[in-house]
Amino acid sequence: MQSVTALKTVDAERVQFPIPANVHAETVVSVKHYTDRLFSFRVTRPQSFRFRSGEFVMIGLPNAEKPVFRAYSIASPSWDDEIEFFSIKVPDGPLTSELQKIVPGDTVLLRQKSTGTLVLDALTPAKRLFMISTGTGIAPFASLVRDPETYEKFEDVILTHTCRDHAELAYGEELFDQSANDPLIGELANGRLTLYSSTTREISPRMGRITRLMESGMLYTDLGIAPLNRETDRVMICGSMHMLQDVKALVEAAGFEEGSNNKPADFVVERAFVG
Repeated sequence: MQSVTALKTVDAERVQFPIPANVHAETVVSVKHYTDRLFSFRVTRPQSFRFRSGEFVMIGLPNAEKPVFRAYSIASPSWDDEIEFFSIKVPDGPLTSELQKIVPGDTVLLRQKSTGTLVLDALTPAKRLFMISTGTGIAPFASLVRDPETYEKFEDVILTHTCRDHAELAYGEELFDQSANDPLIGELANGRLTLYSSTTREISPRMGRITRLMESGMLYTDLGIAPLNRETDRVMICGSMHMLQDVKALVEAAGFEEGSNNKPADFVVERAFVG
């Protein structure tokens, strides 16, 4: 970690800004652009940085005297040597407008403490775990589906991912394929991890908002499983605010109670947004 007196050169203007105190300055290892709206990147992991799979952390860039920090869910599992993020590109976003331009070798700032409610500790034991996501809301689930603890606590894991267009589903499809062949969790995930994708705009084999697919029962029919049941199921929700509100209302109507780190229960919601 660099100290508050350390300096970072901003190539575009040859201006030097101090790195804030209590912040890790990490190096970009790789970047992958999926569409003109979505990309992922990996950075080096500070030796002292600890987190639980599913948590988020504040990140920023050393491109101003007072860097802009935003909450980003960590997409890599807690055992990973690097830290992965999955981001949307916002043309006028105070952070993402510049973050989308990063290349390997650049510096990304990382606050020292991670947090979040989208963790296994916030849920009580059950048979099935539903992970409901839209867009980049799949990021914390990318962390959780690659963590052996998830399969120790749940027999079946159902990951749903809904985006506007099919190309935006690529990150989740890639994640699912990699999980099946992962040397650490491949055997655990085999036959127990299910990916259920849908689009809302582009015509595809499966279309519709996840709330409609749940309410109509199509989700369960498609997968050949029993409908959501508080006795057997737990739910994690991450994505757009509209989806969060709708799915939360849906599961609460089914008798599910919201959990937290201090009081584990039936479902949890994450509200870490970027811009």
